[in-house]
Amino acid sequence: MRASSKSIWAIENIMLSISNLNVGYDESLVIHDVSFDVPDGSATAIVGRNGMGKSTLLKALVGMIPASNGSIKLDNQELIKLPSFKRVQAGVAFVPQGRMIFPHLTVEENILSGLETKRYEAIPAFIYAFFPVLHAMRGRRGGNLSGGQQQQLAIARALVSKPRVLILDEPTEGIQPSIIKEIAHSLNALRKELGVAVLVSEQVLSFAMEVADQLLVIDRGRIVRTTAKSNVDLEEVRSFLTV
Repeated sequence: MRASSKSIWAIENIMLSISNLNVGYDESLVIHDVSFDVPDGSATAIVGRNGMGKSTLLKALVGMIPASNGSIKLDNQELIKLPSFKRVQAGVAFVPQGRMIFPHLTVEENILSGLETKRYEAIPAFIYAFFPVLHAMRGRRGGNLSGGQQQQLAIARALVSKPRVLILDEPTEGIQPSIIKEIAHSLNALRKELGVAVLVSEQVLSFAMEVADQLLVIDRGRIVRTTAKSNVDLEEVRSFLTV
């Protein structure tokens, strides 16, 4: 497994490119000189223990936390100084840790709230095709769904913005194993169907290996390993995930 580098990709069109990104709170840096690429239509997983900077990194990419310096480019468009809503308009969608659905709105109303980019005029058919449970429960309040169903709802809401890159923060947190497998299957199918690039932070290594083409290991705010899935040293990665 190779040490961190800018990219393991030689030919592919790069959809999301991160260069020398530094992010911190007050005077303390949390993310240190992070650089990596996510090719168009590919999936990248960032794995690491709690407190290593996964969520901070993703929040910086979507504009929820300001970066100290560095570059965030979406298909060569610089996003680093843009507010979150401008990044959404550019084609970035984010599913936060804990889902953050609207509990008092129905499933259908939650999904409709993601149409603000107006790239779709109505909920596209593929949403209910890939997440049939949401169709069955479209009149039910979001707060009455199970954790796995809420995660599917959060992903569906993000996808109706027709993103070019879908970013998910710890999507398996609090979800039973059988639903984790369903979500992995849906993400892989949606990626092929829509051609969207996926970036996910994760602690469940089996899920990361199921959905990702590229695996990054983050440790103390630094990307310390970058490798294609086919070359992953699982024992080495697990050593970074254990306390």
